[in-house]
Amino acid sequence: MNKEKITSLKNQFAEELFNRVIPFWEKYSPDPENGGYFNCLDIDGNVYDNRKNIWLQGRQAWMFSKLYNEVEQKQEWLNLARSGIEFLREHAIREDGRVYFALTKDGKPLWMQRKIFSECFYIMALAEFSRASGKTKYMQEAKEEFELVWDWSFDLSKVGQPVYEGAPAMSSLAIPMILLNLIEEVAGEQWADFSEQVEDCIKRMLLHVHEDREIVFESVAKDGSFLNTIDGRLLNPGHAIEAGWFLQHWARRLGDQKLSETAIEMVRWSFKKGWDTEYRGIFYFLDSEGFSPTQLEWDMKLWWPHNEAMYAHLLNYSITGNEQDWQDFEMVTDYSFNHFSDPEHGEWFGYLNRRGEVTHRFKGGPYKGCFHVPRSLFLCWKLLCELEKRG
Repeated sequence: MNKEKITSLKNQFAEELFNRVIPFWEKYSPDPENGGYFNCLDIDGNVYDNRKNIWLQGRQAWMFSKLYNEVEQKQEWLNLARSGIEFLREHAIREDGRVYFALTKDGKPLWMQRKIFSECFYIMALAEFSRASGKTKYMQEAKEEFELVWDWSFDLSKVGQPVYEGAPAMSSLAIPMILLNLIEEVAGEQWADFSEQVEDCIKRMLLHVHEDREIVFESVAKDGSFLNTIDGRLLNPGHAIEAGWFLQHWARRLGDQKLSETAIEMVRWSFKKGWDTEYRGIFYFLDSEGFSPTQLEWDMKLWWPHNEAMYAHLLNYSITGNEQDWQDFEMVTDYSFNHFSDPEHGEWFGYLNRRGEVTHRFKGGPYKGCFHVPRSLFLCWKLLCELEKRG
């Protein structure tokens, strides 16, 4: 790929990230009265619900800490990150280490999930802000919380999930993949102390990779075998693509060529299966055996799978130099910018129907915040800068 094309794309991603996406969250999301961020933002940034969802509080504090650490030490970014961290530490975490899913605008508990993901994004935020602020106490808190989450991940009854007699024993891809990414965020380059956990996460993730069928399953039996149920047949192409690049980061750290090749193929297989050849875009859910998925939103096109696919294909190309990896990157990038990006108000829409028409006009909601869009733009921009230097 010629240098001019790389430079043009680098500039496109930088323009979108620094002039159209980040300013949206800087302008509309801060809560100067209570701290933290409003995350339910309408098309033009107006707040339509003032509750605060902790996944998104943690992710946004992480994002502004990351920008401060790796782009520019802007005081405004550090202040925004600090606002989120202080709100989280004061209101989101209980004495037993559990983290709420949603709070009122002034920090009163609304909802607790029987999952570990609020805790994971709380940890991510603490770790990155520790680097930004230079205060090691936040990293220590992050590592102590990680120990709890690691223990809970093997027995979710410890976070309140009931165990019923008839429930099949299943493994979920979501848990080892988020923990693997979490270790990357907490440990950075000093990951030797986490080597056993890294090995375990990779082992558990690979149970979901069925190379003979070129499929990455969301749920499998404990031994990795196929479950012929609605849950066992479920494919989430965006999730599998994201898992692929999580694994690729660790393959490169570990110098594991076989793992790198597996990660590359996870992205390729999942994108090929998930791409809608009629209307374009990535399906949200599929059934591996061709049945109709029971999720009513199965054929919708959501922002985050496309975000993950942009970076995953570009990462593949940076390793392989394969023309098809580049073409897939361009194809999903063109679709994403043309369908999700809002040229009038900034930021991206999150939800489209199968034909690519916007179904929900808001820019932030209970699950969409300042994370997948800016993270993918940032990672792609950074990698395009590297490719430009390679010439």
